[in-house]
Amino acid sequence: MDKRKGTGVTIFLLCIVTFFVYAYLLMLSEWSPIVLQLSILIFAGGFLSVIAWIGYVMATTKPSSATISSED
Repeated sequence: MDKRKGTGVTIFLLCIVTFFVYAYLLMLSEWSPIVLQLSILIFAGGFLSVIAWIGYVMATTKPSSATISSED
């Protein structure tokens, strides 16, 4: 098996194992409320980071000459 296939299989298996660990923590452990809160916090933080990055890029990018001429 070449390195690329090995990496792919490793990622695949890690995702499956991570899903089952997450499902266990969310459904069967006493840590369920904390796991749920952290999941929502991470999702919201990731989503808002993408929106902030888009805003940053829009604010700091210089307009191209096509944009300037179309505003006239």
